[in-house]
Amino acid sequence: MDENQAIMMVDLVKQYHRLESEIDAAMKQVLHQGNFIQGKEVRLFERELAAYMGNSAEVIGCGNGTDALQLAFMALDLPKNAEVILPAFTYAALAEVVLLLGLKPVFVDVDRNTYLIDCALIERAITVNTKVIAVVHLFGQMANMDAVMGIAKKHNLYVVEDAAQAIGSYYSGEMVSGFAGSIGDVGTTSFFPSKNLGCYGDGGAVFTKNKDLAKKIASLANHGQNTKYYHEWVGINSRLDTLQAAILRVKLQHLQLFTETRQNRANVYRQGLQNLVEAGHIFLPELAANSTHVFHQFTLQLTAGEKREALRKFLLDNGIPSMVYYPLPLHHQNAYRQDVELPVSEGLCESVLSLPICPELSIENQQRIIEKMQLFFAGN
Repeated sequence: MDENQAIMMVDLVKQYHRLESEIDAAMKQVLHQGNFIQGKEVRLFERELAAYMGNSAEVIGCGNGTDALQLAFMALDLPKNAEVILPAFTYAALAEVVLLLGLKPVFVDVDRNTYLIDCALIERAITVNTKVIAVVHLFGQMANMDAVMGIAKKHNLYVVEDAAQAIGSYYSGEMVSGFAGSIGDVGTTSFFPSKNLGCYGDGGAVFTKNKDLAKKIASLANHGQNTKYYHEWVGINSRLDTLQAAILRVKLQHLQLFTETRQNRANVYRQGLQNLVEAGHIFLPELAANSTHVFHQFTLQLTAGEKREALRKFLLDNGIPSMVYYPLPLHHQNAYRQDVELPVSEGLCESVLSLPICPELSIENQQRIIEKMQLFFAGN
């Protein structure tokens, strides 16, 4: 198929072919060694990822991003029904873990321009039962960690960072600085295949600067044991397997290039779609203050949300995929429903649209996407 006809949201096959010799060699080494669980590549990857992040936190590999969140909250040992403040415009995993552990999610709204938790609303949501502020570094950039850490310190709260979409993003504020996942008490990430740093199955990691907490998290991920058959805590079985760690070690060496390519593609979109902004058809994502953006997604907003499905169909008819992250806010989901009004989150769910931005997207195909966007709005 001609490249100009093969546009994908994430092209993992093309990425594999780019790295094929390196990945095959890494996997073959594991296969020859036979240490498929807790092999040396797991520890090596943990150390290398920590070094990539400037050794600002210890890294504990685990089975997936949701497990990482669960391990983070388990390690904090919170009382039942403790309240956790979190954004309503995000994926369900965070709220899911909070409820499964007998805690109470308290949803707050997000900033319309950055899609990140609105820090001006956090303090209003704090009660005597609040124990954690959980921030999500959505779509590739970081929340206002100066404000979050300041509020947490004032009220003696823990901070948990969900950095599943922001690996490699860096925050440089007046009070705090560091990579996504390394500033709060505990951070988490996912290595789901479509992530900026993704494996070929499930995988995740937990970050913390607290060495005692790191030791506890590692134990909790291994059935609560530090020494085999001696269990200090009720834990879970959540391991990053050796083959996935070997793949991640290869991809980590290319992560900076992946990030720079995504940033370049985002700039192409910004320039190419600017006239649609000026014409009032769309809003482009705003760059958050003090944070780099690694563009896990390029998510824009339609000023007329009722046109979204027509635009998606038009793009798809022209061989261009798109996605809606997310069609329903958490407080409107059956599993997490709360009787609160969060107008920004509700409005975003009706207007956002994500365009392809993976490193394998060619400039030619990206120009094709821009041209089709222009064509749609010219007639609508």
